[in-house]
Amino acid sequence: MTELGIVLKLVRMKKAVLFVDDEILILFHLKEQVSRHFGDEFRYETAINATEAWEIIHALSDEGVEFLIIISDWLMPEIHGDTFLKSVNDKFPEIHKVVISGHADLKDLENLKKGIHLHGYLTKPWREEELIQLLETAKK
Repeated sequence: MTELGIVLKLVRMKKAVLFVDDEILILFHLKEQVSRHFGDEFRYETAINATEAWEIIHALSDEGVEFLIIISDWLMPEIHGDTFLKSVNDKFPEIHKVVISGHADLKDLENLKKGIHLHGYLTKPWREEELIQLLETAKK
């Protein structure tokens, strides 16, 4: 196998972290904080809505890339994060799922947690340490 082939194989073997939020600045900060801590341990992807997220999920799954965690905003246009994460859970129950929001209702959040085994919840604004801890626990 050539060096390029080995590198491509290693890239495909990395687990992916997907951030989904309709605010580009939020996506930038999430990705920046996580990549600063974990470096090239993961493949980092961002999507501005659920449709784009599904395109990424299907494309990477077709390449054999597994997802470690999806961190999704709760309140997005088109489809809310809870609905998106429920549909992810239906197809990929092994993926850890996290909601990030400043607007989520605690009762709805608790119902979601029971329904899809939600890995965690981050409030906006979040603390970087909490974000990193969620990924650390998902790795185990």
